[in-house]
Amino acid sequence: MIPLHGRLWLLGALAAVLLPQLLRLPPWLATCCAGLLGWRLVIDLRSRALPGRWSRLLLTLLGIGAVLLGYRTLFGPDAGLALLSVMLCLKLLELRTLRDAVLVIFLGWFLVAGGFLVDQSIFVGAYLLLTVWLLTAALIALNHPGGPAHRYYLRRAGLLLAQSLPIMVLLFVLFPRLPGPLWGVPKDSLVARTGISDHMTLGTISELAESEAVAFRVQFDGPVPPADQLYWRGPVLWTTDGRRWDPIPREFPPAWFRDAPGYEALGEPVRYALTLESHDEHWLFALELPAALPPGLNLSADFQLLLPRKATTRQRYELAAHTRYRTGALPDEQRRLGLQLPAGRNPRSLALGREWADRAPADIVRTALELFRAQPYWYTRRPPLLGEHAIDDFLFATQRGFCEHYAAAFVTLMRAAGVPARVVTGYQGGESNPLADYLIVRQSHAHAWAEVWLDGQGWTRIDPTAVIPPQRVETEADLQRFRSTATPLLNADLGWITRNLSRLRYGWDALNNAWNQWVLGYNHQRQKELLQRLGLLHFGWQGVVVALFGAMGLVLAAVAVFLLRQGRARTDAVVRLFERYCRKLARIGLRRLPHEGPADFADRVAAARPDLAEASNEVSALYVALRYGAARTETLSRLRDAVARFRPRRRRGSAATAA
Repeated sequence: MIPLHGRLWLLGALAAVLLPQLLRLPPWLATCCAGLLGWRLVIDLRSRALPGRWSRLLLTLLGIGAVLLGYRTLFGPDAGLALLSVMLCLKLLELRTLRDAVLVIFLGWFLVAGGFLVDQSIFVGAYLLLTVWLLTAALIALNHPGGPAHRYYLRRAGLLLAQSLPIMVLLFVLFPRLPGPLWGVPKDSLVARTGISDHMTLGTISELAESEAVAFRVQFDGPVPPADQLYWRGPVLWTTDGRRWDPIPREFPPAWFRDAPGYEALGEPVRYALTLESHDEHWLFALELPAALPPGLNLSADFQLLLPRKATTRQRYELAAHTRYRTGALPDEQRRLGLQLPAGRNPRSLALGREWADRAPADIVRTALELFRAQPYWYTRRPPLLGEHAIDDFLFATQRGFCEHYAAAFVTLMRAAGVPARVVTGYQGGESNPLADYLIVRQSHAHAWAEVWLDGQGWTRIDPTAVIPPQRVETEADLQRFRSTATPLLNADLGWITRNLSRLRYGWDALNNAWNQWVLGYNHQRQKELLQRLGLLHFGWQGVVVALFGAMGLVLAAVAVFLLRQGRARTDAVVRLFERYCRKLARIGLRRLPHEGPADFADRVAAARPDLAEASNEVSALYVALRYGAARTETLSRLRDAVARFRPRRRRGSAATAA
C-alpha cells in the first residue's frame, strides 16, 4: 500500500505537471482532467473506494472520444499531449501499488518532455524544470514509508538533479543533433499564426500593426544601418485582381524559385545574424539582396530568399546583404507580369496613369509621389471600407490608408503609365534593445512597399508611404508606428516608470534572445562548428560518440568516488549514535558481537548489568524504530538525548563480561 503522504506528493507534482497542459486544452476537457485529479484526492483523503473496472473502461473510452471531438485526431503534438494528459489522469483512478505510482511518475516525466514540442520559451523551460524537481521529490516520498520530512524530499531531489547536471551538459553539447525538427514532427498546421501572408488584400497588414509578437531578431556585425535601409524583404507580389495581390504561383517553372538573376553591388555588404521565429512559411525575411546564400537556401528570380522547408521552428542564419545595388536587364516575362492589370477595375486610376505615359519613367515616379505628398492623403490604421474599385475609392474618395493602400495604388498607377512595377511585403525598421545591442522586429513592423524597373538602375525600391507628411498621420498611435522605424529608441521624457518598465522589457527580451541563441539555437550546424573547433570531428561522428561515452564514464566514476568517500566520512546520524552507545558499553567490558542484533545485545546487557537495563533497552528501542520502523524526525532527538544520558560505569571488583 502506498503511504498517504506519498500519494499526496504524487498528486501535487502531477497537478504542477498538468497545469500548462490544462491551459492549452479546450475548457471543457481541462475541467474533466481537473475533476479526475480532484476525484483521486477525495479518494485518498476520505478513504473512498476506487472505481470498478467497467467504470474505468467507460471513462477511458469517453476520454479518447473527448480528445477526438476536440482535435479531430489523436496524432500531432497538441492532440497527442491532450490524450496523454487525459490518460494520465485516468491512470490515477486505478493506482494501488508502488509499481503503479512509479509508472505514473514516468508518464509525468514524459509529459514534461512533450511540453517542449509546443513551447520552448525560457519561462516554460524553467517551469518544466521545477516540475521535474517535484516529480523526483514525489518519487523519493513514495519510497520512504516513514517519511523523514517534506524538506528532505525536496533537498534530496535537488541533490539528485544537481548530480545529473554534468551528464546533461555533456549530452547537450556532444550528442548528435538532428538537422530537422525533433522526430520530424511539425507543429500543428491548423494553429493560427500571426505574420506576413503570402498575399495582400487591402487591410491585412494594418491588422498586424496591432501585434507586438516578435517576427525575428537581428544582430549586426558592425553598426546598425540607417532606418531607410532596414527593409526586410518577404513575398513579392506580381498579380492582382484590383484588390488582392498575389506572388508567382508555385506552378511556375522551378527555375523561377531557384535561379536568381545577377546584380551589381554598389557598396560593401552588411553582415548580420538573424534569428527567425516560426511562421510556417517558406520565406526568410532578409535585407534586400543577399551577398551570399547560406547552405540549403534559394534565391528566386524576384530576389526572395526561400527556405528548403517551412519555418516551423526557430532558426538562426548568418547572412550578408547589399542594400545598394543595380539589377540587370528586365526579362520579357517579368515585364509582362510587371504591367499586368485586371480589365474593368479601377478605371479612374488607370486613366490617371495613362495620362503620364508619355513622360520618362523617373518623372512618372516623381509625379506619383508628389500626388501623395501634395494631396490630402492621410496615414491611418483605421481606413474606411473600400468598394469594388478599391484603388479608385482610395485615390479619389477616402484618401486614407495604410502602407498597403499606398503601395497598391502606386504600383497600379505605375503599371497604367507603362512602368513595370510590383509590390513587396515584409518588415521595415526594428526596435533596438539597448541592453543587448540587437534589433527586435515585431509584427507591428510589417510593411509593404513598391519596386519599379528603371533603365540604368533596374528594380528600384520606392516607399510611397514615406512621403506622407507627419502632420497627416491621423492618431498618436499611428504617429508612433509611422515614426518607429526612424526613431527606434523610446523617448527619454516618458518618466522613470516608463523607462524602468522599458528596461525590464528589454532585459527580458535579451534573456530570451540568449536562450534562443545558446540553447534553442544550438542546432546541427552550430554543433558541427563547435566540434570542429575542438578537433573532435577529425575522428568523425564515431569519435564524437566515443568521446561522449568516455566523458560520461569519467563523470560517473568521479561521482562514484565522491559518494564512496562521502559515505566513509559521513555515516548516518542514527548509526553514529548507536555506535557511540556501543563504545560506552565496550569501555566497561560489554562488547557487541558482529552478528548480534540491537535487541539481543540489549538483552545481554540487561542480564549482565541489571542497573543498565532500562537505559539500554530505551536506546535499543529507539534505534530499531529509526532504522527499521516508521519513526519520525523527533525520535532522532530522543535517541540523541538517551545516548548522551547513558553513562555506564565499571563496577569495582566485578569481572568484565567480554564478548
